[in-house]
Amino acid sequence: MTAKKVPVAALIGAGMVARTHVAACVDARDKVRLKGIAGRTSARAGELAKEATSASGTQVIVYDSIADVAADPEVDFVIIVTPPNARMEIIEPLVAAGKHILLEKPIGRNAQEARDIVELCEGAGVTLAIVFQHRARAASIAAAEMVGGGDLGQLGLAEISVPWWRDQSYYDEPGRGTYERDGGGVLISQAIHTIDLALSLTGPVTSVRAMAKTTKFHDMESEDFVVAGLEFANGAVGSLTASTASFPGSAESITLHFEKATLHLESGQLKVITRAGDETVHGNEAGTGGGADPMAFTHEWHQTIIENFAAVVTGPASPIASGRDAMAAHELIEAITRSSKNGVIEELHT
Repeated sequence: MTAKKVPVAALIGAGMVARTHVAACVDARDKVRLKGIAGRTSARAGELAKEATSASGTQVIVYDSIADVAADPEVDFVIIVTPPNARMEIIEPLVAAGKHILLEKPIGRNAQEARDIVELCEGAGVTLAIVFQHRARAASIAAAEMVGGGDLGQLGLAEISVPWWRDQSYYDEPGRGTYERDGGGVLISQAIHTIDLALSLTGPVTSVRAMAKTTKFHDMESEDFVVAGLEFANGAVGSLTASTASFPGSAESITLHFEKATLHLESGQLKVITRAGDETVHGNEAGTGGGADPMAFTHEWHQTIIENFAAVVTGPASPIASGRDAMAAHELIEAITRSSKNGVIEELHT
């Protein structure tokens, strides 16, 4: 019997989250081989490649360019962790070469850019998945199974909260928190993870009324505080608050009130309280990066995402979060931004 081929990956980007992906690939080395890394500077990419080589026991090379990655016949898929302003120019040659794409959030700086990338990949028959690692938590998987089972009754109220903190030094990095590089502030850079997970459980939003502002705690171009009222296609209502001005920062949470039980997701755990008074807890408590250290979280969730995508490109498996799935979060973020700017209720087409 022939052994199943281990898919080969390349990593593009050597910034803050790249080390998390390297650690995830090293621990997933039985299911994926990280062949090489490309970055804006060869020095940073070389440093990460050296770490990966040492940890995995397998040589990890440095690519000089995106063209070199695209031309490498061994590479089955590419993990892209660059800022969103450079996405299309990176993705186009990779798609043309038939490379599957695992993309760090957000897809693009706005919904239109995201849609263009999704449609480019779909048109070329290339699989696009998004790194929404919050979906990979054991608690999130348990919540999805409960909601999908239909035994909780109808959803009536959803409360989504992201009370995070970032010091000014975080926004002093060139481009961070700007529309040109990041596409916005707390919504698209931080809260998008929680928004995506919430929408995967609640279903789509049909209308939103919102306020997005910059507090006096940060000198930045985009918003660091958002509050929004939501109406869902299933008739439920809800609220979203998101901030990077909430010192010292605490874990994001999603609370879903159903007819027969309330589900509360926080710090990697799911607490279920039934109307009959029973209480159960699923998952293990973990850091989420809500405080001053944005990288204070485990790489295990990224490892699950990478292992899933490796299974997708080699056999009959579905991405944990496809590019098309991720569009729901992009569309809601854009509606929130429009509602705040125009001072009106914004309708979403579901």
